[in-house]
Amino acid sequence: MEFKGAMGGIYRLTEWITRLAATNLLWAICSSPFLFFLIMKLLVMQQNLANESLQMNWAIAIVAPLTLFPATSALFTVVRKWNMGDTDVPIFRTFFVGYKENYKQSLIGGIFYTLLFAIMYLDYTVYMTQFRNMQLVGIIMLVLLLLLFVSLFNFFSMVVHYHMSIGLIIKNAVLLTLIRPFRVFSTLLGSGLLFYIGFRYPVLFVFFIISIIAWFAFFNFYATFNKMQEQMEKMQLKKEEEEAAALAEQSAENGETPEPSDDKNITLQK
Repeated sequence: MEFKGAMGGIYRLTEWITRLAATNLLWAICSSPFLFFLIMKLLVMQQNLANESLQMNWAIAIVAPLTLFPATSALFTVVRKWNMGDTDVPIFRTFFVGYKENYKQSLIGGIFYTLLFAIMYLDYTVYMTQFRNMQLVGIIMLVLLLLLFVSLFNFFSMVVHYHMSIGLIIKNAVLLTLIRPFRVFSTLLGSGLLFYIGFRYPVLFVFFIISIIAWFAFFNFYATFNKMQEQMEKMQLKKEEEEAAALAEQSAENGETPEPSDDKNITLQK
């Protein structure tokens, strides 16, 4: 039964609320060890417990690649389907199929990103607190940390969208972040706004914030992907036209008639 008018709008709104909440809850459940230690970290920071805070840092670094990264890849598997028009996809099944299929790449990428985040954050802290005359370096490290954070969105998008090695995924995620500054800025701004809303109303983190951020991040990635595909197709078409013209000119000089060649379409997406 299809509703129209105001009832149709309300029905579609409730559908999307249900989709976002269900996906967000699945992500929260699968990321629960990471979220537990993160909350504990925030609590010990409020009490200025230095040793306990350091222990929580170690715990977060260990569980993040094992739980957070695979769960986020599974979340991106679902929002990828939504962005590509398949809004009625079964959420539970799609989530855990994505979790299983991308677990290995998410784990390896999670180890790489966790180590890089830890090193860069340590450098930022040292330069900002220990070397007062070198705070400019600390600011540069902070900017690099933000870029690394945004490249995570491209990383998860590529994990669920491409069939390629983990090394190429990480490399292309970082490169795409650097060569598309507008998308970087809009993703960062949108995520920052949603995080701000989430900190004002923490319950939204449980039901909506993370799934909305993932949807927005893949939306930006997919728009960039389509634009790059169009540019590649135009370049390929131009190259084929130039080759055809050169072949026709050569054939005309030799008095031959060139035979048409078949076009081949290559796709990388899953």
